[in-house]
Amino acid sequence: MATVSSHILDSVSGLDAAGIRCELFRLHADGAREPVFDVLADDDGRIGETVTLDDESSGSEYELVIHGAGYFRAQGIRPNSKVDVVVLRFRMDDDGKRYHMPVMLAPHSYSTWWSE
Repeated sequence: MATVSSHILDSVSGLDAAGIRCELFRLHADGAREPVFDVLADDDGRIGETVTLDDESSGSEYELVIHGAGYFRAQGIRPNSKVDVVVLRFRMDDDGKRYHMPVMLAPHSYSTWWSE
């Protein structure tokens, strides 16, 4: 099984974004979005979920959705931003691979990179 993981860092506090909501969707050619998982990051701001890639889903596009505005509201920070979520779109084609996308998050910005 493939693994989708992230380490989300709160760049306002300098701490891990514990409890931030993360969703993964598989995108279909007709525009439909199929939910794959909906989880909260652990105390270290990390997620790590396994995803089965079969012949039909291998090579499909996916969206990892990180709910930044909700996280900051829960921290008592009123984000004055038009960006509610961070969406990372990527393709998974190897059932044995780890797809790791760390994110540094603030109410008005984010930074991400690809890590294997």
